[in-house]
Amino acid sequence: MANVNNSGEREQWGSKIGFILAAAGSAVGLGNLWKFPYMAGKNGGGAFVLVYFVMLFLVGFTLMLAEIVVGRHTQLNAIGAYRKIRKNWAWVGALGVLAGFIILSFYSVVGGWVTAYLVKALSGGLKITDAQTLGNMFGQLISDARTPIFYHAIFMIATLLIVYGGIGGGIEKASKIMMPALFIIIIILVLRSVTLPGAFKGIEYLFVPDFSKINIGVILDALGQVFFSLSLGMGCMITYGSYLSKDTNIPESAVTIPLIDTAVALLAGLAVLPAVFAFGFEPAAGPGLVFITFPAVFAKMPLGGIFSILFFVLVLFAALTSSISLLEVVVAYVVDEWKIKRKIATVALAFIIFLIGIPASLSFGPWAHIKVLGDRGFFDTYDFISSNILLPLGGLLLCIFVGWVWGTDKAVKEASNDGQLEFKLAPFWSFLVKYVAPVAIAIVFVRSLIG
Repeated sequence: MANVNNSGEREQWGSKIGFILAAAGSAVGLGNLWKFPYMAGKNGGGAFVLVYFVMLFLVGFTLMLAEIVVGRHTQLNAIGAYRKIRKNWAWVGALGVLAGFIILSFYSVVGGWVTAYLVKALSGGLKITDAQTLGNMFGQLISDARTPIFYHAIFMIATLLIVYGGIGGGIEKASKIMMPALFIIIIILVLRSVTLPGAFKGIEYLFVPDFSKINIGVILDALGQVFFSLSLGMGCMITYGSYLSKDTNIPESAVTIPLIDTAVALLAGLAVLPAVFAFGFEPAAGPGLVFITFPAVFAKMPLGGIFSILFFVLVLFAALTSSISLLEVVVAYVVDEWKIKRKIATVALAFIIFLIGIPASLSFGPWAHIKVLGDRGFFDTYDFISSNILLPLGGLLLCIFVGWVWGTDKAVKEASNDGQLEFKLAPFWSFLVKYVAPVAIAIVFVRSLIG
């Protein structure tokens, strides 16, 4: 039994654009808004962007196509998909389901912070220009015992309600609203940012190439950013692909989704960096850019309160479009394998994930002294296990599975709709999935483990 609707048939995306927006929304997350702009500027600006595009094609497109093909071919969740093709490979799908489970437990905590800051922006509580004061405000929020857990619950409920509605009535409908809104908001912020006095320094930081900075480290940074930005290796695209009809053009979708993700990352860079440089702030990576630097920037702008609200709506939508895909990976598994109704599975799993996220939230406050893995608290342990172990391992094994176990001839047959579509890149893609992508991901994997 598969994930079904009322007619007893497996649910499907209502439209091609619905699938693309949902899948792109899954890829577009918080990392696009703070990590990509910083990584680009630090690693040679336009030179990094160029290397990133090369890696996007070599690894991003390759794995995206592989995951969607496996999902559409089997019409099953991540574990069921691997099992249907090769029974003894089901454990690889289990790694993806586990990754989705763990990531959402701490991602929802960050989503809670975003929700709290949107409330602050709406109430006018972010009209502070001093970065140190804003830093103290952020520190007080995340170290508090109760407030972050309350907002963690609010964010988790929002995620739950969307997934509760199913594929067409929940995820697709929400994605069709949030993704266009996300683009409109980000373009408004770009127009405001690039027209500020002194904004050109930020544009230069992001786009002017410094080819002297390109070395193996920059190439690996670009490769890692592509891999983690697209959320590959965790079975999300297998799950979303399983709801596709047999006449969908998979190669076209596998190109479009990474390009939308990258467009958001570049626009985020144009929205963030010119404004940061215009007001003399440092473009530091991480949550600090979103919760400390940018509120200070907005406070110095004319109509900054409006732009602050728009920005946190943007960040919230980016977080939600990713969180719904993470929850769907786990829900699809339980519905397919355990034969539990979607609505029951969604509520139960969201509640369990919320509970597991509580220690991650407390690890910045009352439980900061508790170390779980080395010197890592709960939050950092969840992050390390999922991002540094489960995701790259899942991506590496996906390449081996599609390239060497199932076979690229069968994958190409599925991707070309049994030969009805012309898939000109089939020989090149087959080479990439068998030889290039696994080596590249293995390098990312080793690098992520040794830090």
